[in-house]
This record gives sequence, structure tokens and C-alpha cells, in this order.
Amino acid sequence: MGIDSIIQYIQENFVYLHPGYTTYNTIVFGIILGLVILLIIRMFRWIDKDPKDLFIPLIPFIFFGSSARALVDNGIYPLTYALVTPGIYILTGLTAIFTLLASVLIERKIGWDYRYVIFAVGAAMCVPNIYYAQHINPVVVFQVLAPWALLTAVFVLIGRKWSLLKDKFNLSILSAHLLDASSTFIAVDYYGYGEQHVLPNALTQLADSAIIMYPLKIAVILPALYIIDTYVEDKTIRNMLKLAIFILGLAPGIRNFLSLAMGT
Repeated sequence: MGIDSIIQYIQENFVYLHPGYTTYNTIVFGIILGLVILLIIRMFRWIDKDPKDLFIPLIPFIFFGSSARALVDNGIYPLTYALVTPGIYILTGLTAIFTLLASVLIERKIGWDYRYVIFAVGAAMCVPNIYYAQHINPVVVFQVLAPWALLTAVFVLIGRKWSLLKDKFNLSILSAHLLDASSTFIAVDYYGYGEQHVLPNALTQLADSAIIMYPLKIAVILPALYIIDTYVEDKTIRNMLKLAIFILGLAPGIRNFLSLAMGT
């Protein structure tokens, strides 16, 4: 297989200028993600920081990547390899890692809290995306956020009695995935969008409604959090796994929400 054939194979199976996932590339992306998480865990040990501290500082970076992808979906940004899967995630991830390392160095040199530096850089990156995302449909905003807020409120109440959800980090992770479920449900059932991921698409087809995303998210996320809290003793590993799960929920949730809100 020549170099041209390898490049063509990668472009056809892993780099998208059109939407769609397959079982094959989903597994490969999952393996790559696992390896990346292992490397990032080593990085956190090296800089002696807790991944949990980045829960809020990384939100602007998540918004940046997701909103950029939404702007591509709506034809405002150009359809290029840097702004689609996996390019946008590589670009955002590398920028976040570089910013993290630089901010830790700044903290050690001049005493500025590295978390504030990260948040400020991410917020500055979001300014162009916010500027171009001007036309937001308020009806879609209500349709997506109302069920998300209602379900989140239910789990806030449950968290008063259940120690797993008394942890605000755990509650935020579940809430992020509920946003993803809500945006998917409204987009698929009411606006004719299609689910791109393999398993959710199969279950949506089986149920004939993307409302299945709500119980699916709850059935996956809550046991995962329980297992992590119960059996993962190492704090860095435990919190890095949680941070990864949080990002995997919030990033597609924001992207789907903004794509739908700007496109209707």
C-alpha cells in the first residue's frame, strides 16, 4: 500500500468533510482516546495538578471547539479538515494542553493562579465564535433547555439523599450528558436531523424516537460514576476519567444545541 493509498484510506475512514461514524472508526477513536487519556494522566502527575481543578477553566475551550463546529454546520465557517472531526478536537485539545503547561509555568514564575489563566485564554478564543453566532432561535433554546433544566433539577433533588450526586462534579457530568440527550432528542424528533453515532442511532431507530437518549445517558453515566468512585483509588486517574466523561458529554451537547439553534 503506497503513501497515497494510506492517505486516501485515512481520509475516507477517519477525517470527515461530511457527517457520519461507523463501528470501525468509533472503536479506533475510542482506543486513541484511551491512549491520550493515559498520556494526559502522566502529564498531570508531572505538573503535580489535579484534573478536577480544570472542570470550570476548560469550559471555554469546550465551547470554542463545539461552537466552531456548529458554525461550520451552518456554513458560517468554511468546511475544512481543521474544523471537522477529528481536526477540531485535535486543534482544541492541543491548544488546551499547551495553555495548561504555559499557565503552570506562569504560576510558578509570577504567582498567577493557573486556573484563571486557562479560563481567560479560552474565553478570549471564544470571542469570534460568539460574534458570528448571532442568529439564535429562541424557540429552539427553550425546547432544548427546558427538559434539560427539568431533569437536572430532578437529579439535584435526588442528590440531597444520594451521596453519588451530592458531589457537584458528578452532578455536572450527568447534567452535561443530559444536555447532549436533550439537544439530540429535539433535533432528531422535531427538526428532522439524524443521529450520527452508531449505538445511539441504532437505539433511536429501534425506539423510533431519540427520547431514548435520556434513559441511555442515565443508564450509562450513573453506573460509570459509581464504579469510578468506588473502585478507582488513585485521585489523578479518578478525576481524569471524570473530566474526560464530562467533556464527552458537554462538547457534543453544545455543538448540537448551537447547530440547531443557528440553523432553524
